[in-house]
Amino acid sequence: MFFKYAILYKVHQAAVAVEELEAALAEFAFRPVSPREARRVGWTTPAGRSSEIRAHAINGHYLLAMLRQERLLPAAVINDEVDDRCAAREQAEGQPVSRREKQLIKEAVLEELLPQAFTRTQRIELWWDTQRGTIAVNASSRKRAEEVLDLLRQTLGSLKVTPLATKTPPARVMTQWLVDPGTRPQWLTLGGIVELRAAEDDGVFRARQVDLDSEEVQTLVENGRQATQMSIGNDSRARFVLTDDLAIKSLTFDDALLDQASSVETESEAARVDADFAIMTDVFRDVIAQLIDALGGEAVATEPTALEEGVSIKTRQPVNEAEDALLADAATFVFSEKRASISALQRRFKIGYNRAARLIEDLERAGVVSAMDNSGKRRVVTARSSAP
Repeated sequence: MFFKYAILYKVHQAAVAVEELEAALAEFAFRPVSPREARRVGWTTPAGRSSEIRAHAINGHYLLAMLRQERLLPAAVINDEVDDRCAAREQAEGQPVSRREKQLIKEAVLEELLPQAFTRTQRIELWWDTQRGTIAVNASSRKRAEEVLDLLRQTLGSLKVTPLATKTPPARVMTQWLVDPGTRPQWLTLGGIVELRAAEDDGVFRARQVDLDSEEVQTLVENGRQATQMSIGNDSRARFVLTDDLAIKSLTFDDALLDQASSVETESEAARVDADFAIMTDVFRDVIAQLIDALGGEAVATEPTALEEGVSIKTRQPVNEAEDALLADAATFVFSEKRASISALQRRFKIGYNRAARLIEDLERAGVVSAMDNSGKRRVVTARSSAP
């Protein structure tokens, strides 16, 4: 059980005792998505079905695992069925179907086809270093990592975390490593993967299996490009791709370390997970510490300010690059109604199922509504103190 990714966060509160954590996780244990649900998340056992332990605790480190299950409805299937029904109605009534009527037909198709859709299940692990106050999520994107944190926040009732940041931006340091080999830490070895971007929007240079000290790469850097992704190694202990937002991808551990883990004899799958987790955390926490030090040290962290403290939804940063224009109005609506559901947003704003579902997910990430509980319902997190 070794991570392949690490999205890093700083924790601004004390860790709970493992017994308390185990009990809280049990209340939000995963159950399969129902025929009428598009998505469901919940906690599972890191060691698989043979184990009943949801919180593995080793030397001040917690290992948790979330299951995410969603129903898959290809857009092409939905659109074909909607077109067929619209054509049939036009033929029967002798007039074109209006945009509003087509939207209602699409919502009906979604409701009918959802129970028949295949399901996809994804497992995401979380490592909580209670000694250093950091969390690493084994997720390939921040969206998925935030989903795990949202579930943990709901499970514990409160979770104050912010993305881990360093005093010097990673892109600046990685670029300096390319320009001046003398600035590279002694433990650092360069890999063969790089992504270079210019300040202007004139394309991105990506390369694999390339010599990062080659003339081609050096020329691009000299012309003003910055390294936004780069593969590096650490004393033959671990290799990974570092991104400009301090995310770690394509993480692989040294073969000797993996051989050490496989040579440990265990009596159960839970014991195997504990052994692997202990070895991984012992090495990887030092790798992270060395990396942060090379990036100028950890930036001064401030506790997150959220909507729970009365901050208007329009004053915060967008939850994504394409934030829905209805998001602030949707927040106002769920606060006034004191309930949150996809169907309620559909009726209030006369929008389709997909857009309403995305709005609910954005409100969840913003901390306005909770994740779904075991009954498939959400709650409005707090009463709002200021209008957007």
